[in-house]
Amino acid sequence: MDNWFQSKWFVRAVALVMAVSLYFVVYTEEEPTSRDVDFFGNTDETEIMEDVPVNVRIDTEKFVVSGVPETVSVTVEGSNSVVKRIIKQRNFDIYVDLTKLGEGEHTVEIKYENIPEELDVFIEPKTIDVIIEERSTKNFKVNVDFINQDQLPVGYELGEYSVEPEEVAITSSKSVVDKISLVKVFVNVAGLEESIKNREVPIKVYDSQGNELRVRIEPESVLVSADVINPSKVVPVMVKTKGKLPDGYTLTSMKANVEEVEIFGTTKKLSEINEVVAELDLSEVKKSDTVRTKLNLPEGVVAPELEQLEVSIELEQEKVIKEVPVNVLHLEEGQTIEFNQPKEEKINISIEGNESAIREITKEDLRVLIDLEGLDEGEHRVPIEVEGPEKVTIKPEYDDITVEIK
Repeated sequence: MDNWFQSKWFVRAVALVMAVSLYFVVYTEEEPTSRDVDFFGNTDETEIMEDVPVNVRIDTEKFVVSGVPETVSVTVEGSNSVVKRIIKQRNFDIYVDLTKLGEGEHTVEIKYENIPEELDVFIEPKTIDVIIEERSTKNFKVNVDFINQDQLPVGYELGEYSVEPEEVAITSSKSVVDKISLVKVFVNVAGLEESIKNREVPIKVYDSQGNELRVRIEPESVLVSADVINPSKVVPVMVKTKGKLPDGYTLTSMKANVEEVEIFGTTKKLSEINEVVAELDLSEVKKSDTVRTKLNLPEGVVAPELEQLEVSIELEQEKVIKEVPVNVLHLEEGQTIEFNQPKEEKINISIEGNESAIREITKEDLRVLIDLEGLDEGEHRVPIEVEGPEKVTIKPEYDDITVEIK
């Protein structure tokens, strides 16, 4: 024993053991950790992998499974190097094995494969409740719902449409397939002025309560084509009046610059229209002229080529020229005349005609005559003659005058 202590190699060995022991004591106190350290410096590692996919092992041609989560959380513990390799490569499999189970409800364990045995593995959740049902496939007709048709431009509507394919195959559990009430695609047509050509649209599946069902659809989308049309129709234009002309005026003619107009609108709207009307307010008309007015078009109908209608108006005015002198013809020398009815030698003359034609007529333009040729002394009713401008109608206040020749 004394010889051992006298050996320098023994002393060195004891010193080495004490140094190593002291190292572990100090390391543990200064840096506590959940990792264990072996003699060669390797440590244990714990890693959590989230969102790890779960595979289902079952005959998918015969059965449909519900209740299996898409992903789970997997925790691995063990040697640092092995854990790091597993995390990096991810060549393991997380699965539920249902191959030996039949239809119905089952509680099964989520298992793993291709993870080294020296690692501890924890899966969350560890067990799950699943339902295995008979797989069913059925063909359904695809319905098309064109949404926002009220937001098509004015006068536009949908024409014929097509869906390719018209039917799709839907696969799920028999109980889910039996619930299917509607297979539909939604096509937004807001603001469209051109037809739809082969627009790819995803398919939605609903039960009778309007709940969307998660099923397998083959194919998952269809191609929709639809005509967007702008129907038109040619109809007559009618001008109607409202209000009254100023006193002394009469409307003699009224003609629009067009007799027909092409209008655009939906087929239903156009079927209800046989003519379009332009309204003219006579109270605003002061003379013969060409005036502009708008067409009264029903809501949803347009006439883009005729924003305003031009209407030519001819007015006839009645003008009274007062106290026009009466000229006497063929009064014999030595005779005198006395006006009995009327008493005055002047009468009023009414002139009717185109407003522009009579505007400047005055009493100087008119000549009122009575002809006494061949009449003896006494009282006589003598017809009145009036000379004046052409293209107007002249009406004297009286048709004749009663005079007495003396």
